Amino acid sequence: MSNASHGDVPDQELLAEQKFIDRLYEHVDALRSRAEGSVQEALEPVGTGAQARLERDINVAERSGLLAALNAVDGSLCFGRIDLADGGDHHIGRIGLREDHPDGTGERAPILVDWRAPVARPFYLATGHTPMGLRRRRHITTHGREVTALHDELLDLTDRERTGHEDRTGDAVLLAALNTARTGRMGDIVRTIQADQDRIIRAPHRGVLVVEGGPGTGKTAVALHRAAYLLYEHRELLARRAVLIVGPNPAFLGYIGEVLPSLGETGVLLASPGELYPGVRATGRDTPRAAAVKGRAEMADVLAAVLADRQALPDPVIAIEHDREVLMLDAGLVRVARDRTREARLPHNVAREHFEGHILNTLTDMLAERIGTDPYDGSNLLDDSDITQIRDELAANPEVWTAVDHLWPRLTPQRLVADFLAEPTHLSDEDAAVIRRTTRAWTPADVALLDEAAELLGEDDRAARAAAERERSEKVAYAQGVLEVSYASRTYEFDDKHDDDSEVLGAHDIIDAERMAERQDEDDHRSAAQRAAADRTWAFGHIIVDEAQELSPMAWRLLMRRCPTRSMTLVGDPAQTAEEAGVGSWDAILAPYVADRWEHTRLAVNYRTPAEIMDLAAAVVRAERPGFEPPRSVRATGVRPWVRAAGAQQLAAAVADGVAELMPREGRLAVIAPRELHTAIAERVAGAAAGQEPDLTRAVVLLDPRQAKGLEFDSVLVVEPGAFGTSDLYVALTRATQALGVVHTGDLPAGLAP
Repeated sequence: MSNASHGDVPDQELLAEQKFIDRLYEHVDALRSRAEGSVQEALEPVGTGAQARLERDINVAERSGLLAALNAVDGSLCFGRIDLADGGDHHIGRIGLREDHPDGTGERAPILVDWRAPVARPFYLATGHTPMGLRRRRHITTHGREVTALHDELLDLTDRERTGHEDRTGDAVLLAALNTARTGRMGDIVRTIQADQDRIIRAPHRGVLVVEGGPGTGKTAVALHRAAYLLYEHRELLARRAVLIVGPNPAFLGYIGEVLPSLGETGVLLASPGELYPGVRATGRDTPRAAAVKGRAEMADVLAAVLADRQALPDPVIAIEHDREVLMLDAGLVRVARDRTREARLPHNVAREHFEGHILNTLTDMLAERIGTDPYDGSNLLDDSDITQIRDELAANPEVWTAVDHLWPRLTPQRLVADFLAEPTHLSDEDAAVIRRTTRAWTPADVALLDEAAELLGEDDRAARAAAERERSEKVAYAQGVLEVSYASRTYEFDDKHDDDSEVLGAHDIIDAERMAERQDEDDHRSAAQRAAADRTWAFGHIIVDEAQELSPMAWRLLMRRCPTRSMTLVGDPAQTAEEAGVGSWDAILAPYVADRWEHTRLAVNYRTPAEIMDLAAAVVRAERPGFEPPRSVRATGVRPWVRAAGAQQLAAAVADGVAELMPREGRLAVIAPRELHTAIAERVAGAAAGQEPDLTRAVVLLDPRQAKGLEFDSVLVVEPGAFGTSDLYVALTRATQALGVVHTGDLPAGLAP
């Protein structure tokens, strides 16, 4: 409903803002049209050589990025205005926009200030006590391109001017956002960033920043807005090296996926721990115990020992037939070759070239001594060329390479880890039994093992380099042929200005075969984030980890390799640690990598969970940890959560009744239950989304507590709380923004019982 008038009197303030918004979108539409044309223009081939291609790629990336940003922020582009004490004002929006200055000087003046710009910071931090040069802060609410409401906060109490849109408490916009029905997708908080959140968002990006916060404190939203801020503040560096955001599971990534695009940022890579190894998508599930064993830091040493076992010795000898001679490789000879190869401290596959050389040299010396020794004085009659010929002949003998493959095999990370999981070694019998693979599907815990194996193995790229060189030679040869045809078919035209024939320049006159072949190389138009997703060795400019307390030590080894500069933002809550593999303690996570050189900050205000629900959730934790203090809720709804018992045979029906009672008029409801009950519940609750990656935009979603991490819903129904651990139950109880119900058949956990 528009507030364009008060009764029959037009609302001049709202009309003025609507006029500005209309002007803003006219400018955006013109920019979008130009950007679309510019992208097509930039794709046209211009110039020759690598430099020209690089410049074209940069132009394509920049113009495509602008177009994507304009499309992503189309809704609610402008959300605020600050009126300065000196009489000026600035409109604040999701991105910054400029237009030609009206004085005709050719300079461009800002018409919309990016929320991340320093001049916009008072919009989030100014108070009546510290106005930061402002006299008024205005929140602008829009629906599409229509201004629907204004909320003004007076920061200069001596200012007598009134607009009729004054917000006496300054909380109307925040409370409206908190009470808005959920859509199944996280929205940005750019209009309602609070002062404690703003300080974290704009913190310096060097080093490790830990942001701890309980349920509903907005730590995920803060982390995402921090990513957008860092990309704005350090655009050149981070656009080139990319930002990685790691979330607990694919459902969570889908939930947060629209936040950064709404802020004009589309070049960030989002991944779960099970997606951090290119080419592998972990769809399998480990038991909590198996994940804990696989996640231990000691697994790095275990894999190194497993790999060492693959660098075998003959048992007892390997016989190689060569030119009617039989050469015997025994354990002593091979041990010397193996030890010398290991001394180089190279990854296994890279070191294989050295091992091959040692074995060939050993066999060459053995054969040369056998066939070249003078029977009278014991001297060797072979010269250097003879020795080289013997070595070359041995290198062509398939039996030699069969022996090398047995003693120092080429391995892939997938093969090494799969073989280890099929028959685990270097572990206790109990741990080996826990992780022994029964299916071929990779699990999230396997991904860190694969990455560790890749580090140990390295990549023998000799074959790839040889293939690339062959391909390049073929391209050059083809280009040379084209130029020769061009030369042979050269023509002569009569120049009217001269009496002689003038030769017309052909391709052969202005380019050689090497350059012509180079022009045929395919250009890589992928963004930095897209390239990073396909490159295991990519070094990110910054990494943000959500639910960081849940990651295992092995997962942290992987992430630290991805960010050698240790520029990271870690967000989480040790009180919500549920995974057995999780580290849970910030000191334990970071000490091996940065010692005590990290900063810690805490968000202590709960914006999501009403006080009535938070009190119940806190009682559950206090039953185990009496000194526990939850974050303080900023609001109460007056609606108390309920707890009901049901018979075991009537549980599914009781859940269906609870869903009908709690179902919000517009928003979303989650049923959080043990996974083994999902099938029975789904049969009674029609249309409920379920599975490994449920559709969170559906009206009813069926989840287990681990899937619910980081998510929020208008209403939540928790089923069989006694089946959950304390941390899982705490998570389940704190997902609701409005109403909570609990259904159980067995005994209630302490804290929930009356």
